[in-house]
Amino acid sequence: MMRKRMVYFTSIAVLVLMGVFAWNRTTRAAYESAEYKVIESDDNFEVREYPDLMLVATSTKIDAQGRDGSFMKLFRYISGANESEQKISMTTPVFMESKPLMENDKTDSEVQMGFVMPKEVAVEGVPSPTGPDVDVHKRAGGRFAVVRFSGRLNAKLAKENEAKLRAWMDSKGLVPDDSPESNGVESASYDPPWTPGPMRRNEILIRLK
Repeated sequence: MMRKRMVYFTSIAVLVLMGVFAWNRTTRAAYESAEYKVIESDDNFEVREYPDLMLVATSTKIDAQGRDGSFMKLFRYISGANESEQKISMTTPVFMESKPLMENDKTDSEVQMGFVMPKEVAVEGVPSPTGPDVDVHKRAGGRFAVVRFSGRLNAKLAKENEAKLRAWMDSKGLVPDDSPESNGVESASYDPPWTPGPMRRNEILIRLK
């Protein structure tokens, strides 16, 4: 009897996980995603070529994951808090770009959270924000080394995967672009906040020379 119950509950758990996985993939597919071309692929590592992208961005910390109000500032922008009062479709991923730090600033987790503008909006012209602490800027295209991983993104997980990515880059002879114009290290999240950690798609990106 006990064994039958275990089999039953295990089967239910598997079905639920499969359902959540399918729903999550469907949810992701519903959004326009930033285009890129894969140049090289090696398990969870890739070299990609990105075009220029237009982002609307605000300051946050990677551990905050939008809970500090940064996500809502950007959401209000795409909901109409812009000079055209234009509603703009959500896209993936949400980029976290490293910000240049002040000389005496010891915080290494300060980033710009950015929503990618849909291609059509970028072509027609991105409206200026009307809300506070939000700006529009261009993410310059180029070649990036990328590692994909799951989990709930925080500074510790980002640093661990950055180290893995840099080790892979060294093994491939790939040189990071450390110039002042470079974005530095970026992270990207593809899923809504309520997505379970094991089913989340996260990435670390490093611009290459």
